[in-house]
Amino acid sequence: MMADLDIDCDHVELRAQVRELCINFPDKYWQSADRHRVYPTQFVEVMTRAGFLSILIPKRYGGGGQTLSAAAAILEEIQRSGGNSGACHAQMYIMGTLLRHGSEELKQQFLPKIASGELRLQAFGVTEAESGTDTTSISTFAERKGNNFILNGQKIWISRTEHSDFMLLLARTKPKSEVDHHTQGLSVFLIDLEHARANGMTVQPLDAMTNHAATTIQLNDVVVPATNLVGEEGKGFRYIMSGMNAERILVSAEAVGDCKWFIEKARNYANERQIFNRRIGQNQGIQFPIARAYAQMRGAQLAKDDAIRRFESGEDCGAAANIAKLLAADASSAAADACMQTFGGLGFASDWGIERKFRETRIFQMAPVSSNMILAYIAEHVLGLPRSY
Repeated sequence: MMADLDIDCDHVELRAQVRELCINFPDKYWQSADRHRVYPTQFVEVMTRAGFLSILIPKRYGGGGQTLSAAAAILEEIQRSGGNSGACHAQMYIMGTLLRHGSEELKQQFLPKIASGELRLQAFGVTEAESGTDTTSISTFAERKGNNFILNGQKIWISRTEHSDFMLLLARTKPKSEVDHHTQGLSVFLIDLEHARANGMTVQPLDAMTNHAATTIQLNDVVVPATNLVGEEGKGFRYIMSGMNAERILVSAEAVGDCKWFIEKARNYANERQIFNRRIGQNQGIQFPIARAYAQMRGAQLAKDDAIRRFESGEDCGAAANIAKLLAADASSAAADACMQTFGGLGFASDWGIERKFRETRIFQMAPVSSNMILAYIAEHVLGLPRSY
């Protein structure tokens, strides 16, 4: 009997459609993109034309009008196929900030074009070198001058800047020293990247372990129209956080997809590979790590589904989203390690794709929020322990 890796999966037809599309992008496609550090443009264009990247945009703006569970299913299947949805996943959760908090004028201006693929909203400008995960301590500042804001500062680890038309950017509009609470005085802007790069923004690519098209951004007196302010000035931290729950849930789905890819690879190889006149899958040293990874995957899958249910019903899903992301990241790391050990030396050979996926899934321990930060959140907000930072 073979374990059913699709047990309890929803959106069966949608998953099948995604898998059919992904057949056209086999391991060799992703290996080449990784080796040459190129953006998987063809894949993103096909995903866009299929309507998968606009699945969360309401139908009145030209999108699919589907739920978060549908978006999660899409991303999970991309990862399970051996792909890397990090090339395009940001549009799903960035769009949510605009949809929930942007003016109707902004939504009418941008969402239909994002849904059609005319515009890409893939870049998310939050992280800075000095503040790191202490988001409220960012120093990028937007000063109001008439009908514009003037932006100055630096962002780091901003993915897909060179492959996006617009960026959602968080900046201070009031110094931290002048607000009653550290989460106040932060605002969100839609940045026209072509205009910004021609008028004070410089973008420097970062060579990183994974092919996420990461960059460092310098803003020098970049002018942004006040009409590109998302929501109310000074309330941007709350807007960003409301999108981060969706982001963490979607990333947990990606990690579950990675788990399934690693487990399937390891299981099949362990059943086929023979040494010392026996299949290596007979050895408990091979069996147990794969079995444990499967159990962890199932636990992460259930946590992810619970977080989605809470999100879609409008409940407070902060703890559930964080727990799902934590468990899924741990599960994908365990599955990656089990797969690498099962393949032995072959796991290090790029032709098998394992070392690439091993590197890619490792990022889930660090981003979009580190596992330690999640543990600190659980300790304080769920268990009632003293704040540790």
